[in-house]
Amino acid sequence: MGYPDQRFDVNLSILFTELPLLERPAAAAAAGFTAVELWWPWIETPTPPQAELDALKKALDDAGTQLVGLNFYAGQLPGPDRGALSVPGTESDRFRANIEVAADFAASVGCTALNALYGNRVEGADPQVQDALALENLVSAARAADRVGAILLVETLNQPESPLYPLVSAPAAIEVVDKVNAATGLGNAKFLLDLYHLSMNGEDLSQVIKAYAAKTGHVQIADNPGRGAPGTGDLPLERLLDELKDAGYAGWVGLEYKPGDRPSAESFDWLPVSARAAG
Repeated sequence: MGYPDQRFDVNLSILFTELPLLERPAAAAAAGFTAVELWWPWIETPTPPQAELDALKKALDDAGTQLVGLNFYAGQLPGPDRGALSVPGTESDRFRANIEVAADFAASVGCTALNALYGNRVEGADPQVQDALALENLVSAARAADRVGAILLVETLNQPESPLYPLVSAPAAIEVVDKVNAATGLGNAKFLLDLYHLSMNGEDLSQVIKAYAAKTGHVQIADNPGRGAPGTGDLPLERLLDELKDAGYAGWVGLEYKPGDRPSAESFDWLPVSARAAG
């Protein structure tokens, strides 16, 4: 048990950001990893030129890295936005324009998990209207994901850092997951369980794992406080990942932490090199 018993991937949108996007897969491979994940890389557009999509695919292929998770378009992330799908008007339209683009790119690289960030509450907008829009867009995203053999992920964020984001508890995200599955009948909507965000919300992490491991499609970790590498804070991450495994979770664990003041490649000293390549 412990860290060597997990399947880790590196989030290339928060680690190796000192490098241009197309150099990050090779950097992750040089550090010993064979799997990576990404937020939507083109924050300015939901529909980048095909040449840019092809270039990213080539970078992943040339590095020998498998993309195991990809966000749909989520607005300015990093930045003030926390998704687009529940935001009425232009942002929702941009999310819809991105659905098939993201699904097709995922299919082209064998990625089987697509994360749809819910989006912030908007001043002057009725929350019920936003939630109805969200469900409509999530249903479309779930169907597109299913078309390419992927799951749709719904993520809890944390209230202190994302005060306008409505899904700031595990039960809130699970409720959305259940609604999407009920609407589509596909059963491919899953919970993205981020131990850092849940800990920032003060949730009982062991209880969340027991309650929702069966509905979890992806896991992400960072230590707390600080959102740094494991061992830089107080979270018993090794124990919690063992609890997830004991509860039946056998999926990926995304490393979504800040490397601090050092180069990203030096932030993995908590994990033996022999445990970095996914079997």
